[in-house]
Amino acid sequence: MTTTMEGGVARQIAALGEMDRTALLERWRQAFGRDAPPRTSRGLMAKAIAHEFQVTAFGGLSTRTLRALRATAKTDGRQQRALPSRGSRLIREWNGTLHEVEVLEDSYLWKGQSYRSLSAIALAITGSKWSGPRFFGLKDRS
Repeated sequence: MTTTMEGGVARQIAALGEMDRTALLERWRQAFGRDAPPRTSRGLMAKAIAHEFQVTAFGGLSTRTLRALRATAKTDGRQQRALPSRGSRLIREWNGTLHEVEVLEDSYLWKGQSYRSLSAIALAITGSKWSGPRFFGLKDRS
């Protein structure tokens, strides 16, 4: 990697910010050999083209990284969080009442009663269907 090469790539990337949509679409065709997907934003096109400039100049991702990305892509794209381990306690305040759930080996204990899922407990607490892991803060609300 020479300083001259880095400067050239930096100039090419900077120029992307000044291009209108038509120019970016043409640059996309040059970089990827096909049209950009419909309704791709200018910002996303510029970032993808900039990435392609860098890959061409400096090389792409390692085989190990590509493998990890492909494995992630085979899932549904959502990051999976492990459920709490046996013995953990989940605490949630709902309508002024504190609810405590103990995680057992293959069930959950709430108010002295065993439940097979957190969703069943969330239903008992709220009276409406909830994702149990979401209700107890184990999953993002996004």
